[in-house]
Amino acid sequence: MLNVLHKLISFGNTILWEYILIAMLIVLGLYFTVKSNFVQFRLFGEMLRLLGDTAGDSLNGSRTSKKVSSFQAFCISTASRVGTGNLAGVAIAIATGGPGAVFWMWLIALIGAGSSFVESTLAQIYKVKDKDGFRGGPAYYMEKALGMRWMGVLFAVLITLCFGFVFNSVQANTIALAFEQAFGINKMAMGLFLVTITGIIIFGGIQRVAKSSQVIVPVMAVLYLLVALFVVIKNITLIPSVLGLIFTSAFGLKPAVGGGIGAAMMMGIKRGLFSNEAGMGSAPNAAATADVSHPVKQGLIQTLGVFTDTLLICSATAFIVLLSGAYTIDNLTGIELTQVALSSQVGSWASSFVAICIFLFAFSSIIGNYYYGETNIEFINGNKNWLLIYRVIVLGMVLFGSLAKIEIVWDMADLIMGLMAIVNLIAIMLLGNIAFLALKDYQEQKNRGKNPVFTANSIKGLKNVECWPEGKQR
Repeated sequence: MLNVLHKLISFGNTILWEYILIAMLIVLGLYFTVKSNFVQFRLFGEMLRLLGDTAGDSLNGSRTSKKVSSFQAFCISTASRVGTGNLAGVAIAIATGGPGAVFWMWLIALIGAGSSFVESTLAQIYKVKDKDGFRGGPAYYMEKALGMRWMGVLFAVLITLCFGFVFNSVQANTIALAFEQAFGINKMAMGLFLVTITGIIIFGGIQRVAKSSQVIVPVMAVLYLLVALFVVIKNITLIPSVLGLIFTSAFGLKPAVGGGIGAAMMMGIKRGLFSNEAGMGSAPNAAATADVSHPVKQGLIQTLGVFTDTLLICSATAFIVLLSGAYTIDNLTGIELTQVALSSQVGSWASSFVAICIFLFAFSSIIGNYYYGETNIEFINGNKNWLLIYRVIVLGMVLFGSLAKIEIVWDMADLIMGLMAIVNLIAIMLLGNIAFLALKDYQEQKNRGKNPVFTANSIKGLKNVECWPEGKQR
């Protein structure tokens, strides 16, 4: 039965969405980049400043203990982004598509950052109030801005399936494989352990999710980057040749393991999208929870998350794998490839280190992914029984992922991710101008030396906004 399901999923991945999705990601990413006057590059310094300054920057100047700070919202989305895609996914891309896949992964991040800005700004504008502060995301702006609740429900179902269920299976799958490889721990035992600690956190609400992410994300990222930096410094003389290999392989100028330009492009874009999620519609769910004085502030901070994920952490894995040469070994892929690659550079302890990193990366993703499903379950139906059922299924999928074969789990993730991204990209294409007007308002206030504050009439004709009081026309 599973073999039949795998064949159907693989067929869907090939025919249904891959080329359409790639075209949409590139074309819309370029459009948003040009239309916003290259916001992801032009305001990079502002992103860094905001990450530190917005901790106490709420609309009304105060924050209750229940409100989620801008930094916490950044950590929730980064917790979801920074997971198996950064360690296992990058290794899979190189093993399957060759070194050139890294170039396409970088490119889709640079272009996609424009899409990330638009979707996260829209999520802030159309967020709603709840018992814990705010919630929102694509489903909400599809209903409120486009007047298409059916589209919002479709997206909510897809993101719940994708993140709450399938992506959490991917994360659990990689943790179980890594710990089996490093410590010989039985997959069932690891799965039951994951179910237990996941249950403790997800039954604690968004505050427990936010606080857990705020602690885990910075620690895991810094530790991994320090080890990667050591590997790079150790092999500093090889860096020019590795960079040359990436670029020549990307355009088919130099044949490499994994195939030609088509394989490199496809794997780089797919794994890049899985990792940084730009344009997919996931990060806006975290962006909407932040209590800030202007939607553009969180839009910029979430854009920084794309760079953190792909240009830092994914690149760290790519250099470890390429400098080691382990990607040329037959039948070695995924997290096992990363473990072998790092072990060859720093010693046998690396396998255990990668397993621990994977645990931190992937577990933080599990709790971040869970929240994306929760907020969309509440969009579909606010009945608490539905939320309880969702939580139980999430725990079941964590256990399933720990035991399943890696191929079917990754293929399921690719298929549902693609469908979800297409729905969201259509919505932000239709609503992009609202985000650009918000950006214009933000920059005008900044140019006048003000701390930008957004109101319901900051954009002429703006309707169905719940969390932004009306103010004087500026």
